Amino acid sequence: MALLSLLLSGVVNADTKAFFPQLTERAQRLAEAPYQSPQARLPAALQTLDYDGYRQIRFDPAQAIWKDESLFSVQLFHSGFLFQTPVKLFLIEEGEATPLEFSSDFYRYDDGAAELLEKDLSGAGHAGFRLHFPLNNVDYADEFMVFLGASYFRLVGRNQAYGLSGRGLAIDTAAPGGEEFPEFREFWLVKPQAEDTHMTVLALLDSPSLSGAYRFDIQPGHQSRVDVEAHLFARRDIDKLGVAPLTSMFAHGDTSVAPPDDFRPRVHDSEGLLTQTGHGEWIWHPLHNPRRPRISAFQDASPGGFGLVQRERRFSHYLDREAHYHRRPSQWVEPLEAWGEGHVELVELPSPDETHDNIVAYWVPAITMQAGDSRHYRYRTHTFNADFAQPDLGQAMLAKVVRTRQGSAGVPGSQEANPVTQRRFIIDFQGGQLSGLSAGQPVQAMLEAGKGDLSDLQVHRLPNGDWRASFRVDSSHEPADIRLWLALHGRPLSETWHFTWYPEELDALGIKRGSDVSD
Repeated sequence: MALLSLLLSGVVNADTKAFFPQLTERAQRLAEAPYQSPQARLPAALQTLDYDGYRQIRFDPAQAIWKDESLFSVQLFHSGFLFQTPVKLFLIEEGEATPLEFSSDFYRYDDGAAELLEKDLSGAGHAGFRLHFPLNNVDYADEFMVFLGASYFRLVGRNQAYGLSGRGLAIDTAAPGGEEFPEFREFWLVKPQAEDTHMTVLALLDSPSLSGAYRFDIQPGHQSRVDVEAHLFARRDIDKLGVAPLTSMFAHGDTSVAPPDDFRPRVHDSEGLLTQTGHGEWIWHPLHNPRRPRISAFQDASPGGFGLVQRERRFSHYLDREAHYHRRPSQWVEPLEAWGEGHVELVELPSPDETHDNIVAYWVPAITMQAGDSRHYRYRTHTFNADFAQPDLGQAMLAKVVRTRQGSAGVPGSQEANPVTQRRFIIDFQGGQLSGLSAGQPVQAMLEAGKGDLSDLQVHRLPNGDWRASFRVDSSHEPADIRLWLALHGRPLSETWHFTWYPEELDALGIKRGSDVSD
């Protein structure tokens, strides 16, 4: 029997190196046929399961796959609640792929969930899986990666706590017609050798617009790393393809004009978007929780990479002993082959609280994908803390932005009328070539703006050795798109700070724009 037929049936004997090309062929054939939504229906008891009931179902660690055979082990997620469509799971061991069938023996059904054992759970299936590895010490296999829901996956490195998510693909994010969420329908988990420190997961993705074959080569560690290869095949025209998307949350923080009534000074999984352009410029864009949806596009060709970053790592700056925002990972996406022309797109959505992901970043190729087209992408995504550990990624010599604050530009005690739309921004830089630089050095702040009236530009060395740039912006009616960096004798000393100020953000303060503080 041909390998493709065996792949369709879920039983295959073959060299695993030949498996991914056959999965790619299957994805291509799938895209050539009309889209069919998943047919599996959950038992009625699982369809109506609520949040509390779902949390009472727990995987039994004693049943973990490979737990005594490899450094890696696999635990499973039960279907039900939000996860109404089971995924198909296969294990590849010694070149043979066999289905990992659902069994209630994998799980513990605590408290009220125990009633489910009295019902017919045939057809329940698994919602996803998580990978374990002795990440922080040799005596315990930590959970470090999870695949659960649509094409979402989460990844952590050493001493980190889950925060932002990666996704296989994004389609028409923030588009007027609504977003399409491709889903991983099937997974093949390749069994590692006993002492292997990396493993491979293959996945089949499908949606109304396209199908795709994915390969994830996974290596947990201080910076957990995943090399991703994706072959995509369009079933119909796609207006906006989002490659290597990252999804996160920003409720409030330094950029908030009017923080909520909350004892925590910051609540976010990520605080900024960092990009490296194709010509080597590093750009830091602080995130914020806008009053209206905002989309920012950073045009580029063959970018060096992009990521969502949680730079502030001190508990005292969050004060949340349960959420551990100071331990949330940053995550970087680095193309492993040239991606050509396009743009990094950042979507910021209004959110009333921290329960909603409202930040998305991804690469959008300049050439749209049409029905019948195919695309191939290879990239690496890895976690980190405040900074890259690798010194060759360009940040070692550049100062980074550590603080973005804003407020009224009025001078306390001054009787001079001051339009309330005039804001003072301060941007603090730290590290790189600024370290140890004396206050007498002629450091300059280079400031650019597409719109908006900028004035009173200043730069100073702070008592702790950081450097501060500040300026005023008056943009009564039009948004101001602003770029700023520090330089010495014409040479950049810092990454580029980028921010778009929207005057309507003052509405959060109850201020009537265009008035004076003397009104």
